[in-house]
This record gives sequence, C-alpha cells and structure tokens, in this order.
Amino acid sequence: MHLTTRILWRQQYVFMVLLCTMSVTMYLLNPSYQEISIFIGSFLNIRPKSCACQQCIVGQENDTWFYGKFNMSIQPLLTTSNRDIPSDTFRWWMKLQKEHKPSNLTEVLDKLFHIIPGEENYMDARPSRCRTCAVVGNSGNLRLSCYGDFIDSNDFVIRINKAPTKGYERDVGSRTTHHVMYPESAIDLNDATSLLLVPFKILDLEWLISALTTGNITRTYARVMSRIKANRNKILVISPTFQRYIHDSWLEGHGRYSSTGFIALIFALHVCDEVNVFGFGADQNGNWHHYWEKNTIPSGFRKTGVHDGDQQHFIIQTLAEKGKITVFKGITWS
Repeated sequence: MHLTTRILWRQQYVFMVLLCTMSVTMYLLNPSYQEISIFIGSFLNIRPKSCACQQCIVGQENDTWFYGKFNMSIQPLLTTSNRDIPSDTFRWWMKLQKEHKPSNLTEVLDKLFHIIPGEENYMDARPSRCRTCAVVGNSGNLRLSCYGDFIDSNDFVIRINKAPTKGYERDVGSRTTHHVMYPESAIDLNDATSLLLVPFKILDLEWLISALTTGNITRTYARVMSRIKANRNKILVISPTFQRYIHDSWLEGHGRYSSTGFIALIFALHVCDEVNVFGFGADQNGNWHHYWEKNTIPSGFRKTGVHDGDQQHFIIQTLAEKGKITVFKGITWS
C-alpha cells in the first residue's frame, strides 16, 4: 500500500471515529434527530433544510423572483411590541377606506391591548418544525371536491370572511383554527378559533373593541355586527405594515389594496412551512362565485374596483409553479 493511500485511509478512519463519537455523545444528551442532522451537516459544510417538511417554503434555491418579494423580517401581526407604524405606511393605510374624523391610533391601540393579548405569535421557524397550513378560499370550485378530510388534516386551517362549514363539510372540512375577516364580513366564532382581523381603517379597530365590550358601533360604511362571539384571548390583528408590504412587494401596487384571501395566503407563507391552497380562482366553467351561493355575476370577484384579481391570481399561479404552495383546483369536467 502506497504511503499516500495509507494517509488517506487513516484520515477517513479518524473522521469516521470522530463522527460516530459525536453522534453517540449527542444521542446521550438526547437532542432531536433534526438537531443531530444540523450539527453533522454544519460539520460537513452541508446547508440544512429550513424546516422538517418534505418541501419547505424557504428553500436553498437562488430564486430572485421569490426572494425579491418575500421578506421574513416583516411581522404579520400588530402586537404590543410591534405597534409602531412608519409615517409613510400610516398615510397609505389611512387612504384605504377614508374616515371623516378618525380617532387617535395610539389611544385606540392602548384600549385594544387592554382587551386582547397583543402577543407575538408564530415567529418560531426552525429546522425541526413542520407546520402545515390550509388556506381555504370561498370559490365555487370547492363544490363536489371532497377535500374536507384533507383540509382538516392540516395543522392550521385558515378560512376567510363569511365562509360557512356546516352542510359543506365533505368539500371544505369542519375545522377552523384561524378565521380572517374585517368588520363588514364578520361572523361569530367558537372558542377554539382565532379571529384574525384585517383592519382597513382605525374605525375597524374601534369596532373590535366595541364588539367585545359595549356593542355601541353598529355601522362603518355599512351595517356591522354590534357584538361578536369570539375568544378574546385568541384574537389577532394584521399589521398595516404587513398590508403595505403585500401591496408594494407582492402586488407591485396593483389595485388599491389586496383582498382578505390574498392577505391570508401571504400570512400563511410567513407562519407556515407548507401551504396548501383551496377554493381560489374560478370554477370548472370559468365562473367566479362562492361555493355556498348560486353564480349570478360571472367574474364579479375580479372587478371589485379595489382589488386586482388578475394580478393576485398570477402571483398564486407563479407560487404554485415554483413549488412554494400547492393549489388544489377542485373538480374539473373533461
């Protein structure tokens, strides 16, 4: 055996002994399998996965389109530690649904965080986590889909606006962990569901305070529920900063502001590791309508005046093509 071969063999042998010793030592210290993988991966200069799912949203690829839009540092929720809104963002937000005499935001937030926790949630991404999320839209393409059991199997099930489940369980499921709404689309929730409010104006925050206490606000630009059933310890509020980020970065300024469905989807990208999307887009006949309603105005959802449905649809399609989300399109007829 040549000297060079002997030296190489010895180096490999020493390396394997060290590797086995480290593995046994770490096992005795009882870390998780993922932690062992991370340690060994760093030793071998191998970049670990960002999550424990089969396919993670944040990957190792150099995707300039996705990472040019996706900014993990933007926190989705308005909290006691994330309540300051940049002045330019505040001015933008105040124009979404203009108020005649808006209240002082600082005072309103002080009242709000005396009623709801205002804690930071879900910013716990790590290689050992695999959080699956179903974002369930309201499209008629959910009819006869039989997606219900699969939707319910996700860790988070996020529903939007007035979406009912009773009577539609086979197609849309029965579980809801988060329900995204604004005052004009509010419904009562059970104690296990987190109300996720999208405020488009200061009055929306005041409505939430009122709906949980006095019930004195009954109208914004339309009639609203004066009171709402919801677990106040599980109430969350989308930050105006996050809304501005979606509008500027993801939609590139298309539309006045994004729909609650699109906000729910980008929220999921930030708090989940795997995102499954249901009930977005047209039905098999090309019509846009709710799964619980008869279609009377084809394509009505795409021409609301404030949302650019075509741009949002393009972003969703691109995310699916890049493997960042999985879109389930419902039943199709051949």
